[in-house]
Amino acid sequence: MSAWLLPESVADVLPSEARRIEELRRSLLDRFRVYGYELVMPPMLEYTESLLGNADASLNLQTFKLLDQASGRMLGLRADTTPQVARIDAHILNRKGVTRLCYCGPVLHTQALGLHNTREPLQCGAELYGCGGIEADLEILNLAVDTLNLSGLKGYRLALSHAGLLAAVVDGEGLTDNLIRHLHDCLAQKDRPALEALLVEVSAACKANVLALLSLYGSVGGSNCVLNRAAETLPRNPKVGAVLNELRTLIARLQETVSAMPALILDLADLASFDYHSGLIFSAYVEGCPNAVLRGGRYDDVGAVYGRARPATGFSVDLRELVSLQAVHSKPKTAIRAPWVYDTELMAVIRELRSQGEVVLQSLPNTAQEEEEFVCDRQLVQANAVWKVVPIGMNQEKLK
Repeated sequence: MSAWLLPESVADVLPSEARRIEELRRSLLDRFRVYGYELVMPPMLEYTESLLGNADASLNLQTFKLLDQASGRMLGLRADTTPQVARIDAHILNRKGVTRLCYCGPVLHTQALGLHNTREPLQCGAELYGCGGIEADLEILNLAVDTLNLSGLKGYRLALSHAGLLAAVVDGEGLTDNLIRHLHDCLAQKDRPALEALLVEVSAACKANVLALLSLYGSVGGSNCVLNRAAETLPRNPKVGAVLNELRTLIARLQETVSAMPALILDLADLASFDYHSGLIFSAYVEGCPNAVLRGGRYDDVGAVYGRARPATGFSVDLRELVSLQAVHSKPKTAIRAPWVYDTELMAVIRELRSQGEVVLQSLPNTAQEEEEFVCDRQLVQANAVWKVVPIGMNQEKLK
């Protein structure tokens, strides 16, 4: 086997992409900061009892596990940072009021989640704890929209749903949690044959109501509004009504508060994880990408396993994926070319330029210059015993 071969779905990040990722990371963390979110940096590995305390089966399968030689206990390499941030809020910070936290770091997956996805996403996200009201959902949605706008994505769609809808639809039918969990998975995958197989022994009305969720997809307004169709199609019980009213109110408030509003759609079959989300669910999609580029929602009580249940809502993105989808790339930074000369005055000028944020590249002797990330449009030259910055190609006579 070649010494340079990397594992499947694992790749090096080369200079141009690395620069764009870092620029986006700084931009997003700065935006999170002005919203009042505090940066945390959880460890890459933890004991599996802590890391997977609230994990569903899919997250458990996505987690690399290894034996700790120091303690003999099982360790896990994080596949998702959100549970770690929930642990920090519940167990370490232990604040009484609202807590806003953000993070950015790599996660590892045992399998790539999509055809072109990496197994080492660079996950960036924000979480809000301690508020169970619609106000927290609106703040997180506003920040999610800001995140996608700062990423330079164009024409993306924001899809909304609610994790409590299926339970409301089948309320009173006597379905087990295990069956509802499987129905969640099949609805998320839009797998009608699998749904019909699971619903063989339920009432005809219940089967029709569950299958109807597959068709409740589309616009949030107009004559074909999904919420209006849902109100006509789904059971008219108080729980279904409460979920639909919550979505209706949220959409109205979102349209009032977001300045650069993306296209909004409803996908009432996108119910995400049965064991994880507890309310609003949202995802963002962009043309040319089969997977969601942003996922988020409400996950109340996830902190219970760490000793303190709290209302919580948040979202995350993969910076590597966002950068790969950017239509317009930032240009390489302009730089100054300087000779390699043992001259104290030249070194002093270079230090001063670098302190001002200028990129100064010194031409090492007997080497070719092949930098791709910098465009040298100026050079340092000596004229009349003084080092000056001048445009490259400037007539030498003008320097005298």
